[in-house]
Amino acid sequence: METQSLEEVKKVILTQLPHLMETEPEIRDLILRMTRDHYAGKQETESRFDRVMDELKRDREAQMKKWEVQEQHWAAWEKKWEEEREAQEKKWEAQEKKWEENQRSINQILAEIRLQNHKYDSTIGALGARWGLHSESAFRNGLRAILERSFGVKVERYEDVDREGKVFGRPEQIEMDVIVHNGTLILCEIKSSMSKSDLYSFWRKKNFYEEKHGRKASRTMVISPMIEDAAKSAAKELGIEVYGYAEDIKT
Repeated sequence: METQSLEEVKKVILTQLPHLMETEPEIRDLILRMTRDHYAGKQETESRFDRVMDELKRDREAQMKKWEVQEQHWAAWEKKWEEEREAQEKKWEAQEKKWEENQRSINQILAEIRLQNHKYDSTIGALGARWGLHSESAFRNGLRAILERSFGVKVERYEDVDREGKVFGRPEQIEMDVIVHNGTLILCEIKSSMSKSDLYSFWRKKNFYEEKHGRKASRTMVISPMIEDAAKSAAKELGIEVYGYAEDIKT
């Protein structure tokens, strides 16, 4: 019976205590005094809460300071990197400017060299042309003097105008050396150099002469110290005698 009464009392307390705590101040105070040692009071709870908030605030401020320091480090690094980049760009610009100046100087020097080479080539070419013409004239005059005075051979410079352009494809003056002796007609071309095209031009001049004067040449020959191999081959096919050196001449 006692155990059953105790259980009934517990049930009554559990069911009625909440209502009594709300409606009966004396009971509420009694229970609070009896359980005070088992929980913190309002003031202590608020004090603990304030301490926790203060710690969180201090942690946040410390973290903010760390971030500020880190940001300052990043800002200083970025500034240094930017300064180095600008300095490197200035170096590259100066180097590129110097390279362009050097390139202009080199181009100017090359232009002057090309100009001098052109002048040199023009001078040499002009001298060579004059030398060739003078050599041809000198050789022709010497040959004429030898043949005419010593052997009674007539040597003349043949000049005519090809009005129909049979030789060069257009109206042009024709010049050729003609040697006549005892009815023998020799047509001769004396040049400082002889190319394949020069040889064919001489062949057409020979045909022009024969057609216009109605007389076949007994011999046709070219005399030159510089004769291209292609000209020699063409001369052989056309039956033109080629003499490059004095010892090659046949009588």
